[in-house]
Amino acid sequence: MQGWWLLAVAVTLEVAGTTCMKLSDGFTRLWPSLGIVVFYLASFACLTLALKRIDVSIAYAIWAGLGIVLITFIGVSFFDEPMTLWRAGCIALVLIGVIGLNLSHS
Repeated sequence: MQGWWLLAVAVTLEVAGTTCMKLSDGFTRLWPSLGIVVFYLASFACLTLALKRIDVSIAYAIWAGLGIVLITFIGVSFFDEPMTLWRAGCIALVLIGVIGLNLSHS
């Protein structure tokens, strides 16, 4: 179970790092720019530790897939990015893929 908690933290930190990328305005703002480095290093550390207990194909799919889904919702909610039917459909496909990979492991 610890591997799954570490993976959840890794996803959260990756999303924070990606949000900082947007907020850094092309590395022109100091604190968000530093946040990119800190959050991504911490995310990779947690992902690496999670890989001791979870298959890499499953962990990476979840890390990347949930990161995509969460950052899309952050973009729509906080950065006025459009949520189109096409985007919603693609997010559904990402989620189906992550769930499918996870179920294939069982």
